[in-house]
Amino acid sequence: MMNQRLLPRTELGEMMTPAYVLDESALRRNLKILLDVQQRSGCKILLAQKAFSMFAVYPMISEYLAGTTASGLYEARLGHEEFGAGDVHVFSPAYKENEICDIAKYADHIVFNSFAQLRKLRGYCKGKSLGIRINPECSTQDEPIYDPCAPDSRLGVTLANFDEAEFEGVDGIHFHTLCEQGFEPLAKTVEAVEQKFGKYLHKCKWVNFGGGHHITKTGYDIEGLLSLIKRFSEKYGVQVYLEPGEAVVLNAGWLVAEVMEIVHNGIEIAILDTSAACHMPDVLEMPYRPPLFNSGHPGEKRYTYRLSSRTCLAGDIIGDYSFDEPLKEGDRLCFEDMALYTMVKNNTFNGMPLPDIGILRSSYELVKRFGYEDFKGRLS
Repeated sequence: MMNQRLLPRTELGEMMTPAYVLDESALRRNLKILLDVQQRSGCKILLAQKAFSMFAVYPMISEYLAGTTASGLYEARLGHEEFGAGDVHVFSPAYKENEICDIAKYADHIVFNSFAQLRKLRGYCKGKSLGIRINPECSTQDEPIYDPCAPDSRLGVTLANFDEAEFEGVDGIHFHTLCEQGFEPLAKTVEAVEQKFGKYLHKCKWVNFGGGHHITKTGYDIEGLLSLIKRFSEKYGVQVYLEPGEAVVLNAGWLVAEVMEIVHNGIEIAILDTSAACHMPDVLEMPYRPPLFNSGHPGEKRYTYRLSSRTCLAGDIIGDYSFDEPLKEGDRLCFEDMALYTMVKNNTFNGMPLPDIGILRSSYELVKRFGYEDFKGRLS
């Protein structure tokens, strides 16, 4: 009999695994917070598709947010085709000349990473609102892999390299320096932006504060954010944009997996039908230990297990967790906060099947099931 204590909802014990499951009520909770921020501050909030591209719920998200952001052609097209009437904003560190015309078909705002790219490609973007990404050289985090302001960064134009003449005719400035951070790092970044680029801000129609804002996380200083946005937009006469990814789907999804076998080699090891390497790559890339429903840290509860995968990668380990009762074959485990950077980054290494995608409403609804052709279609 399946251990129901491991499941936040009984429906999660009745489906095929592995599966990404979006909780519609949790998504709507986040969206209401973001809509309130827009209405009270006058900013516009966009969905960062690089974090979450489950377009089955784009119609719902479009009821609350102003549009989407994209990192290139395919995301721009997806936002244009599936989101509805919202704006499509695109930023890429570099654009291919043979793609920019198609990008311009789908995008409303196109942001360039350098003045060289702007000079080369702006002629293909007539009628679009153009922007330049800046680098305020203000680091607020300790992880270099996620720090666009780290020394020798390729992302954004520094003040020393800012081309005032080439900036003529450009509508906006974009900066993105945060990653899953609160209000204080944003305030520090905006202060640096104003000190270094203030005279250019007065020439803008819009300024995009980028993503990484943990707006929907408990304890986030929303009142501080509102005050900052209103002060900034009034001072410079600009439309302020935010483009969070995680804040949209924070704690709004699970990855449901099943225990396939328990093996012992010094410790108890549970082999699951999911994979960190294939289905939640950030676990190994960051790295981090994902939250797991109704579990504890090693030794916190009576029974401790190392959760691992059925791939051949020796290091494909999710982490060590403890439970009130022993795990057994067939038990379901629900990894939390799995809506972001999972579906958009997963892969089929080892021929691993891609997880189902589903939505939890009053009952569980399957949205997409993948098969052999999805694996084969990526190869040749």
